Amino acid sequence: MRTPILQTAINLLMPLFFIFSLYLLFRGHNEPGGGFIGGLIGAIAFVFHAMVFDSRVTLRVFRLNPVRMIAAGLFLALGSGFISVFAGDPFMTALWADFYLPLIGRPGTPILFDIGVYILVIGIVLKITFNMSTL
Repeated sequence: MRTPILQTAINLLMPLFFIFSLYLLFRGHNEPGGGFIGGLIGAIAFVFHAMVFDSRVTLRVFRLNPVRMIAAGLFLALGSGFISVFAGDPFMTALWADFYLPLIGRPGTPILFDIGVYILVIGIVLKITFNMSTL
């Protein structure tokens, strides 16, 4: 499907998908949302781009490496749990910073975990999608 209208629409909609996925990511700790659903919405942008342009073009244009994204997401999610261990608390105990960031609030280990899940989900969805598109 390489119509100019669809290509233009995808190029215009991709930033909206990413903004909405980041909104869901940062909203998700105390409200519905979080890293998993935010990652799925973020991956939709890349999947639509791959459907319209081609998966090889999407990988090249955005310099994506799904395996590295999976590894980075796992490392960040697991690392957020070990921060509390180094502080002398049990694994995955939530720790919060003493300062406040506008639009985000007080950062803590739960948001690091959610960001790791976000990156992990995008990497897994892209790996599956790109593998299936080359069949």
